[in-house]
Amino acid sequence: MRAPIQVLVIPYKLVDGIPQYCIFKRNAGEYWQFIAGGGEDEETPLEAAKREAFEEASLEKTLTYYQLVSTFYVPADCISDKHRKYWSADTFVLPEYCFAVNVDNNPIKLSEEHTEYIWATYEKAEEMLYWQTNKVAIFELHNRIKSNIF
Repeated sequence: MRAPIQVLVIPYKLVDGIPQYCIFKRNAGEYWQFIAGGGEDEETPLEAAKREAFEEASLEKTLTYYQLVSTFYVPADCISDKHRKYWSADTFVLPEYCFAVNVDNNPIKLSEEHTEYIWATYEKAEEMLYWQTNKVAIFELHNRIKSNIF
């Protein structure tokens, strides 16, 4: 059963000390975003983030995930009726919790949800990302990496 939470996961790595961010082209929408999805059953946001990253990019759940301060709310009606039917009638918005994961040299393997991925600099990723929430989350992460504040 789908839980009334969303997660956003930003895979990144450092290449010669410069952060690179992995962005994904969504199969259904033809736009670029980070890994995103909903919680299931009684999952915590961290558990949901690890599961979504594994399902969408084959990232191992043993990697270290860092929860960002960035938290957003998204309209519940962007989720299919199939999942919303389990929620109370007053569920109009869902919290979206944001996480970062340093993938180092771990490979990315796409699920059917995405047609491709690229590694991009902050500037290129910020330019290509479709959702404003993704842009705010990468802004926070990029500044944390530059400042070494985690």
